[in-house]
Amino acid sequence: MTDAPRKIRARRRGNALGFWFFKISLRCFGLRGAYGLLYIVCTHYLLFDRAATGAALAYVRHRFPGHGRVRRLFDVHRLFVSQGRNLIDRFYLISGAGRFNTRVEGVERVRELLAAGRGLVLVTAHVGNWQTCMAFLDAFDRKVNLVMRPEDNPAVQDSLRISLESGRLGIISPEGYLGGVVEMMNALRRGEIVSLMGDRSYGFSPRVVQFLGDRAWMASGAYHVAAMAGSPVVVLLSAKTGLRDYEVGVAAVSEPSYRPGSPKADQLGAWVQEFAHTLERYLDRHPYQCFLFDDIWKEPASAPAA
Repeated sequence: MTDAPRKIRARRRGNALGFWFFKISLRCFGLRGAYGLLYIVCTHYLLFDRAATGAALAYVRHRFPGHGRVRRLFDVHRLFVSQGRNLIDRFYLISGAGRFNTRVEGVERVRELLAAGRGLVLVTAHVGNWQTCMAFLDAFDRKVNLVMRPEDNPAVQDSLRISLESGRLGIISPEGYLGGVVEMMNALRRGEIVSLMGDRSYGFSPRVVQFLGDRAWMASGAYHVAAMAGSPVVVLLSAKTGLRDYEVGVAAVSEPSYRPGSPKADQLGAWVQEFAHTLERYLDRHPYQCFLFDDIWKEPASAPAA
């Protein structure tokens, strides 16, 4: 793990009144009506929230290198609207207001991996809507441990229940002892599922990869933990494909294991590079469902050699 991980400092966006307004709009006008309000809200953020716009531009510049300055701003606005729809959909799901048509692929492959009695590292990312992945996980009788930081915005927590632990869903904080690694390893040894965001470092040293045509620094924690525990890695991604339609599926499967005679850093870098390729394939099909609002192409203060 690194002594000086990249710090992701996000402004608190959203408040209780704002969430209440969208809830009422959703109940009165349905999904289309709530979506319509996003264009006004997202225009406000585009014009007045320079931090949010700058963070989104890092991705836009690399995904759309041929777009000029004005068109990039439209790209950012479209990203904001897409993210807003995903947040509304998330509330729509967990509030019981309705359901989505979710096409799920890869269940049997994961069931085969779990049948071996080992735990499984599930890697997601800030693309699509991770909440819809719960429909995929409902197919397995295993506890799912989400690795995530405690939500520091009470309005978000109360409205979306992001940090709640109940039933078969557990939370492992990366801010705990040794970054939560002990808890992750114990969960995997019990045959449980541990889910991490593959584009967040959680304090692990990032690895240098090629991503969207440029050198980037991407998280390595999921693959390092999997290699130590002897657990397979499943990359699970979701995408919104229509007003009430989602697709959730296994994008890649690997079984990382450190081999003697080869530097661990090189092996780890190769696994992370494969994850980067997986994300690139996803973004070829869904370019406006990337909510990676962090400039991973900027070298962190403390980074390993390429």
